[in-house]
Amino acid sequence: MADSRPLLFFDSGVGGLSVLAPTRALLPAAPLVYAADSAGFPYGTRSESEIAARVPALLGRLAERYKPRLIVIACNTASTIALAHVRAALDVPIVGTVPAIKPAAEVSQTRVIGVLGTQATVRQPYVDDLTARFAADCAVLRHGSAELVELAEAKLRGAPTDLAQYRAVLDGLLGQAGGDRIDVIVNACTHFPLVAEELAAAAPHPVRFVDGGPGIARRIAHLTVGQDWPSRPAPGIAVFTAAPNPALVPALARYGLDLIETL
Repeated sequence: MADSRPLLFFDSGVGGLSVLAPTRALLPAAPLVYAADSAGFPYGTRSESEIAARVPALLGRLAERYKPRLIVIACNTASTIALAHVRAALDVPIVGTVPAIKPAAEVSQTRVIGVLGTQATVRQPYVDDLTARFAADCAVLRHGSAELVELAEAKLRGAPTDLAQYRAVLDGLLGQAGGDRIDVIVNACTHFPLVAEELAAAAPHPVRFVDGGPGIARRIAHLTVGQDWPSRPAPGIAVFTAAPNPALVPALARYGLDLIETL
């Protein structure tokens, strides 16, 4: 019989849809559960201790309810802080999301890279380690923005956003000393690829944006190679820890998430 266990994607909000989408393209028959910790949103302004305690507990409850074959922590903040805690707590394969500094360094011509994430992500030692391992010959500038997370959420709800807001966010990165030489920006929050077009339009000079979504999708496909899938895709499930904004429903449906539940 076909294996109906889903892939479970987890984020504080809708940002993880930027990881779910390329995964769905690679594995169209995979059952999908997307979990948003809307009661804890946003993670980027929370303390490390809060996230380290909250994420494993929530994923334990989600794993018990949905019996996933694999869990994707589709959130850079949660991954850089809580990934080890989750792996220690759950007997399920766990895929994390970390800033795409390695691919950025591989394509940068100026050797000046920007890392755009949440405040919590950009201050993590994990980012220092990635920089030392994969971009030691680059200047790596960082900027944390809670506003950009809110802009991505607003866009998914169909609310208008102002290009000036994106310019102001980018100025926090490109306005730093040496920022005018940045040619690649790492979208180190899964929300940010959702507004990649707006960011590109707001940039004062040509910049390439990279994120980990496609690479994570390939990793998921590799880890599940040879596994059975249902003969036809089941309706995807979006589960929230607090009642979701009804304006999100059309956007969730575009990502194949037709059923809405609360935890």
